[in-house]
Amino acid sequence: MSAPRPGAPILETVEGQRIRDADATEWRRWGPYLSERQWGTVREDYSADGDAWSAFPHDHARSRAYRWGEDGIAGFCDEEQTWCLSLGLWNGADPILKERLFGLTNAEGNHGEDAKELWWHLDAVPSHAWQRMLYRYPQRAFPYADLVEENARRRGTDAPEYKVEDTGILSDDRFFDIEIAYAKAGPDDVLMRVTVLNRGPQTARIHVLPQLVARNTWSWTEDHDKPMIAPDRPGTVLARHPRKPPLRLEALQDVRWLFCENETNKHRLYGIGPEGPFKDAINDHVVAGMAELPGSGTKCAALSEHDIEAGGCVTLRYRLCPASAENMDDAAFDRVLRDRAGEADAFYDALQQGIDDPDERLVHRRALAGLLWSKQVYRYDVKRWLDGDPAGPVPPSERRRGRNADWTHLDNAEVILMPDTWEYPWYASWDLAFHAMAAASVDPAFAKDQLLLLTREWYMHPSGQLPAYEWSFSDANPPIHAFAALRVYRADAALTGRADRAFLERVFHKLIANFTWWVNRKDASGRNLFQGGFLGLDNIGVFDRSAPVPGGGTLEQADATAWMAMYALNMMRMALELAEENPAYEDIASKFFEHFLSIASAMTHLGKSEAEKDTGEGGDGLWDEEDGFFYDVLVLPDGSTTTLRVRSLVGLIPLCAVEVLDGDLAQRHPAFARRLDWMLRRRPDLTEQVSRYAEPGRNDRLLLSLLRRHRMTAVLARMLDETEFLSPFGIRSLSKAHGRAPFAISIGDRSFSVDYEPGPSQSGLFGGNSNWRGPIWMPLNFMLIDALREFERFYGTDIQVECPMKSGQPVGLGGIADELSRRLCALFLKDAEGRRPFNGGPAPTGGAEEEELIQFNEFFHGETGRGLGASHQTGWTALVALLIQPPRSVFAPR
Repeated sequence: MSAPRPGAPILETVEGQRIRDADATEWRRWGPYLSERQWGTVREDYSADGDAWSAFPHDHARSRAYRWGEDGIAGFCDEEQTWCLSLGLWNGADPILKERLFGLTNAEGNHGEDAKELWWHLDAVPSHAWQRMLYRYPQRAFPYADLVEENARRRGTDAPEYKVEDTGILSDDRFFDIEIAYAKAGPDDVLMRVTVLNRGPQTARIHVLPQLVARNTWSWTEDHDKPMIAPDRPGTVLARHPRKPPLRLEALQDVRWLFCENETNKHRLYGIGPEGPFKDAINDHVVAGMAELPGSGTKCAALSEHDIEAGGCVTLRYRLCPASAENMDDAAFDRVLRDRAGEADAFYDALQQGIDDPDERLVHRRALAGLLWSKQVYRYDVKRWLDGDPAGPVPPSERRRGRNADWTHLDNAEVILMPDTWEYPWYASWDLAFHAMAAASVDPAFAKDQLLLLTREWYMHPSGQLPAYEWSFSDANPPIHAFAALRVYRADAALTGRADRAFLERVFHKLIANFTWWVNRKDASGRNLFQGGFLGLDNIGVFDRSAPVPGGGTLEQADATAWMAMYALNMMRMALELAEENPAYEDIASKFFEHFLSIASAMTHLGKSEAEKDTGEGGDGLWDEEDGFFYDVLVLPDGSTTTLRVRSLVGLIPLCAVEVLDGDLAQRHPAFARRLDWMLRRRPDLTEQVSRYAEPGRNDRLLLSLLRRHRMTAVLARMLDETEFLSPFGIRSLSKAHGRAPFAISIGDRSFSVDYEPGPSQSGLFGGNSNWRGPIWMPLNFMLIDALREFERFYGTDIQVECPMKSGQPVGLGGIADELSRRLCALFLKDAEGRRPFNGGPAPTGGAEEEELIQFNEFFHGETGRGLGASHQTGWTALVALLIQPPRSVFAPR
């Protein structure tokens, strides 16, 4: 790695100093760490059949105390989730208070689970000293039943999802736009401003109820002290906790304080026990005038009612602070918010140096805001979940043989960057790797901690496996942790001016165990051809790759094998970086270099062992010379093989296994260089297809890749063909050619097929809520761009490929990377008509200001770019921020 270039400007800002200095931990103590959905998660499921959605539906959420976390709208809480602040609302027409976001279960949504609300993350900084979001609340009764009925019963998978804006409830602008802003006057002094704007044509009433809740920790044991919230001086309540200093919640305007207990209403849910008041008592009191409320409790709300004229607004102020804090008036409150907003502007001005276009700056900042809003306190002790709690019922015996039963070591209780906090309020190992790469541009220290976290002994399985996601920790996600660690390491060095090799060494040693797990568990034949399962690519295969292969046998996967080749190269590169200070790592680098050669040989020598090469036996291989593409190969029990000729990202992923070694290698790492030289000269059978040893590149560099010039250009010809992979908005996950010619195969008496689906999935695999059969996904596009830039380091301008194919416009590899970046960014940037393609047309309710509201979806339509899947999966889609930044500051020198 060449000398890092200091990125001091953001660290020299007030916000930058907060995340750099010794007290950074204090400033991170409070943040938007509250989930937007806790109900319907695995953690809260204590059923025998494991049907989490049915076991804990939305209708129960207002009445049932959560075991492992809390949720709320625009939530803010401490890092242990002891106290939780969020917003409650009532428009006078809804059957319940709006305390949490609503959406559909997998069975109810015609394309799987789906949030049915409108909200946008507007701004955020890493210390969470400033946060801002917007929630859109209808003035009519929220259409809960209509949304369920239309999606679950009247619409099939061939129809688009039915959204809240499709119901007509927002017509005539009859809604409130509610902006929630948080600013910290100090690390533990949180200011909450709620601004309610009536967008409708006439005066409308709204009830505003900020809520403070103590997470329920006392109902699950027999001897746990309860916290308490009780009235204090006028306009304030005092929140006391047995293990924490007391806090004061105050309203800077007139409110009526309401109290209840954050405990389950067993009478409503199960017909047993007293009638309350429990968790839903404030709801019953406000909406139905029921429930005699107590004068204190473990949940409180500051109720105020407002009649707001058309176009008018009301601003409300609240403060959660240490009980000993001095009083604050409106002027001081507003001054803190102005100061924090100005500090955020200064932070982003420093970060966005070189980004001149105002619209690019807006998208860049909103993407990072969505990422930073997606942090969540995640608690899950699997052993306790399986055993049950001392004060709770004995769990059903079926759970001992069910989900996550072999992960009893897993005990999570940390703040984690989630894919999003409604549809995916749980981490996934490969999602988190992308989240960390995006976060490293604004908060490298936190990004490093996130990558280390999954390798810690209370996450990583004793076998070396990284946990996949809570629905099945034992599934295999793509092994990209090393890829992410290297890029976070480089981003950190670019910002701080120093190389944190201690971080790299810590993660490297844990990943050795993970790499070994892959080699021992996912190479069924011992021939360096891997079977990783579905590898996060929902719906992309001919059949469910997580399940046993139909008819028996194994599936030799081009993507799993390529991931492992890339993994070996990333580990080699990490070892070489560590060898800068400790030459002993050169031997380990050699080990991973030779492992890469073995994996690459298996792919490029038709997947045959040495004995099979001599006898002519063995599989048909993963590379198809006629098609110029990599495919999965099905190996049946009788030894026969079938190539699954599905042109998908599976065949593009081998491009990502690339590493360029600098020409001064022999001087810097002589022992590694000698071994590499020996292997390249003495084992041409292993190296001839994966190294450009005889023809060094620019500055005498050496190329290690699964694809040399011929195969690389062949794959690029497919990838850059607009009738196949190249769309106006990036690389499709499946070739468009399968729309004309679906792939079909019969195995035994069963038939399987794959066709191009640019929009929502019509397949039921993995619940049907994700689709890799045509739409555009940001993470794999990002990795392909990264690979092209690495190839450019070797070839320079020697290779020119038509982009698009048949355009007659030859473009260098760096130019192709730039073009793909441009197309991906175009998903969010305004087009010639002033619209953003991810909206799929005009913004949800029209109006020029609506185009400034940006959501970052899970994936995007392969033709139109319309956002699909999870509406706020800013986690990995936040990678667009790195594509907007000047390329050389994103793809740091190696």
